[in-house]
Amino acid sequence: MFDVLVLGGGFAGLWSAAAATRLLRAHKTGPAAHSVALLTPHPDLALRPRLYQADPARLRVPLDRVLGPVGVRRIAATATAVDTARRRVTATAADGSRTEVAYRRLVLATGSAVMRPELPGAALLHDIDTLPAAVRLEEHLRSLPEAPDGPGRWTAVVVGAGFTGLEIATELVGRLRAKAAPYGAADEVRVVLVERAQVIGEGLGAAARPVITEALDELDIERRPGTTVTGLDEHTVRLSDGSALPARTAVWTAGMRASALTAQIPAPRDALGRLAVDAGLRVRGVAGVYAAGDTAAAGAEGGRTVLQSCQHATPLGKVAGHNAAADLLGLPPVDFAPDPYSTCLDLGAAGAVATSGWDRTLREGPEGFAKELKRAINETWISPPLDDPCELLRQADHRVSQRRPAPSPA
Repeated sequence: MFDVLVLGGGFAGLWSAAAATRLLRAHKTGPAAHSVALLTPHPDLALRPRLYQADPARLRVPLDRVLGPVGVRRIAATATAVDTARRRVTATAADGSRTEVAYRRLVLATGSAVMRPELPGAALLHDIDTLPAAVRLEEHLRSLPEAPDGPGRWTAVVVGAGFTGLEIATELVGRLRAKAAPYGAADEVRVVLVERAQVIGEGLGAAARPVITEALDELDIERRPGTTVTGLDEHTVRLSDGSALPARTAVWTAGMRASALTAQIPAPRDALGRLAVDAGLRVRGVAGVYAAGDTAAAGAEGGRTVLQSCQHATPLGKVAGHNAAADLLGLPPVDFAPDPYSTCLDLGAAGAVATSGWDRTLREGPEGFAKELKRAINETWISPPLDDPCELLRQADHRVSQRRPAPSPA
């Protein structure tokens, strides 16, 4: 039986395991002082916020080099059932074998998944929700130079103009042009952004939208607001307005939902499938179970609810892991109190845009500030330390912010 069992190897899961280990180490001694396990089928933490970038196969961090040095055991399996009454999790390994894992406290951090549509040709839609999916898109793009010439060879349709859709659309312009240029076809690159809402970037704030519009114009990205995809084949994407776009590439980014494993927990869930939690991230009405990351409908500042995002997943993980361990030790829980909400949206070769607060006020700075901030977030802030137990446990303290001083453009 494990003192703390964490389900899920994303940002929330990793930091839950680290935070639980930190507190247990500080208060228990002896050769069997504490036992923390992370149950995940994947050996790596995928740097999910970066999967819109080229060469996504490199965007991973080995979990054993992060958590192994502090004694967290990684169980290579998928959680398929949770029995909260018996405090047992059923896990299935890659070879199909099943086992039960007992726990004293559980942290559910199994994340979320993109809601793929049911429509003709849906299997041809790419997404960048997971590392394997992003790698498949990269392999598809690499195959385009060898594909038969014809309409739509260098056209990509991106469905959904939210955060993910805008980042992959603006990035695809450069990635496609780099592949088309050696064949004299850079001018044939076409990226089309399809959005069901009447406004592109509707949820990103009125102040940011002019910046986004200017970037899309600069990159020649076409917009089709008020439409969605009704079907596709290898050569054509059909839209709800009756038009048909010749295109060899289609990427779906619309809609997220919490892991289906949340349905195994006998507790209320919100419209996204996230579990209701108290201020300390304990699942309401279920003893010994905490939720973190995209599975938790936790409160944020100003009476808001956290978003399914990396900036909330990391602090949620730290608090959930800390409180799971504190519960075992008879210590008082801490309340979840995230850093003030902010965004930084990558706009490819056209730059970036940064906002502060839930009203999304533009963050001002010198020319290039937002792009340098995005680079710092992607390349430094979100990555956990490798082979450094002292630094990992220092950062696992829920009082330590993930954020650093804002960078200055070179």
